[in-house]
Amino acid sequence: MADELAVTLGGEPMLLLGARALWWPARQALLIADLHLGKADLFRRAGIALPSGGTRDDLQRLQRLVQARACRELWILGDVLHGPAHRAAWYRQWLGWREQHSALAVHVIRGNHDRHLPHAALQVELHEEVQLGAFLLCHEPRHMPAAHVIAGHIHPQIALPALRRRFPAFWLREGLTVLPAFSAFTGGWVIAPAQGEQRIACVEQGLVAMPGR
Repeated sequence: MADELAVTLGGEPMLLLGARALWWPARQALLIADLHLGKADLFRRAGIALPSGGTRDDLQRLQRLVQARACRELWILGDVLHGPAHRAAWYRQWLGWREQHSALAVHVIRGNHDRHLPHAALQVELHEEVQLGAFLLCHEPRHMPAAHVIAGHIHPQIALPALRRRFPAFWLREGLTVLPAFSAFTGGWVIAPAQGEQRIACVEQGLVAMPGR
């Protein structure tokens, strides 16, 4: 099982990564979606018992990706936050991670959970959406005739009944690529196969292409 898969999106060579990220070699850019910093902390504040360490684990996975390549840019396609930026452990972990990678340009496309992001002081550059060459980077998937859209938001998943499990997945359609949620602490939407589409599951840091129709 490979941990990366070469694809061509919008006429540009890209790599799908089993660690739930997209690598854009020409820009030396790493693209992820739906980081949801502080989600577990928000649940704990609401009285729901959850284990700690989710943000630390996600940031360690992100750090391995950044260090494995000559990464100049990180693009987070929405929902970098999950709620208010409480000064909890996850916030200190993020600032520590950001300090380690101070030379890395971190761009965030504002998502539906990012209402508090402008005041969170996460040391990122905030955008509504961005056109980069043939690509439109946005949070919610949509079709745009003049560009290949790369988005997040819906947390695509694939159900494997034989394993009684769901796995995050890349969803590739004509003119649209939807990234899996980067955060391990997320639900998702199971994508049904459709004609001409590709679904690639992220399974234990590896990639498994699902049969199409």
